[in-house]
Amino acid sequence: MRKTILIFASLVAALLALFQLSKYSLLTGDSYIETIIAIIAILFFIIGVIINKRILHKEKSASSKVNYKKIKELGISKREYEVLSEVALGLSNKEIAEKLFVSESTVKTHVSNLLIKLDAKRRTQAIQIAKEFQIIKS
Repeated sequence: MRKTILIFASLVAALLALFQLSKYSLLTGDSYIETIIAIIAILFFIIGVIINKRILHKEKSASSKVNYKKIKELGISKREYEVLSEVALGLSNKEIAEKLFVSESTVKTHVSNLLIKLDAKRRTQAIQIAKEFQIIKS
């Protein structure tokens, strides 16, 4: 975390220096400084792409594996798992029912069963527990 803060702090400091350089180039009318500013802007872009690839894509790949063994251990049926996946997407019971072609009361039953199996009190807590158990994708 400290490394990330230091990187962004140095980028902000460089950006402030870039603004001062830009101000200076306006006063002097020197086009050479504008070329330097363009090069620095390209460097910022490259640094942003590198940070994006290193940090953001590592988290996605690590959490993309589903622990099917844990699903079986908890006794979650295929239909309950489908409902859990839709709940994780933020859909309401009515929306889930329409999407899975079942009644809303069936969805409520599945959600109740999931809450019991995951030992959760609320839907959001069930999603959090499911992510911790790696039974749904983050």
